[in-house]
Amino acid sequence: MRGKENKVKILLALLFLGLIGFSNADVPEPKARRLDMVRTQIAARGVTHPATLKAMQNVKRHLFVPANLAAAAYLDRPLPIGYGQTISQPFIVAFMTEAVRPQPDHRILEIGCGSGYQAAVLAEIVNEVYTVEIIAPLADTAAQRLSELGYENIRVRQADGYHGWPKAAPFDAIVVTAATEFIPPPLIEQLKDGGRMIIPVGSPLRTQQLMLIEKKKQKIISRNLMPVRFVPFTRSGS
Repeated sequence: MRGKENKVKILLALLFLGLIGFSNADVPEPKARRLDMVRTQIAARGVTHPATLKAMQNVKRHLFVPANLAAAAYLDRPLPIGYGQTISQPFIVAFMTEAVRPQPDHRILEIGCGSGYQAAVLAEIVNEVYTVEIIAPLADTAAQRLSELGYENIRVRQADGYHGWPKAAPFDAIVVTAATEFIPPPLIEQLKDGGRMIIPVGSPLRTQQLMLIEKKKQKIISRNLMPVRFVPFTRSGS
């Protein structure tokens, strides 16, 4: 009996570490795990915005991570998605979403599409999401994934996020998912008056500050929300 228990423990450990590969199609729909994630990792830590909580319940995070990490998709941690990038931990995604106060009629810009998870969460709430990703393979894969999942209100562009998306501006909110040492001026310009931007600011080698930027009557008001660790903001030619 003990030997059987040990085999089960070893199998679970291998699954957790991603040493046994499964396709995402092999992972059962983990709705119970997603609901538990929202209850224990997000609502319990202070996120109260109903639309954000509902979006986090609806979006299937296991479809936005590499197949060999699908079993770990609902854990309270970021996960690698390739090319030195990560998908943020669920609480951070929910916290950043709530912070920009998304509304059904909003148009939101995201910088750092990655696997498309944050964009999908936003798209569950708002009218239009424009998301920019500098790494071409990630942009292509995210665009295909989001299309296959039926997100018709998301537009993906492969470009340097520093410049935002001028032709689609202005935006009601901007969500930046990579750490920059200063706030890119084009993003401030593309933010509507009354709009909000959330962005991690600081050295990529140290803990950064997650900052909330508000534009009010062309004045910029900023405040620190919490210490965070994000991958660095990648620029063209860097």
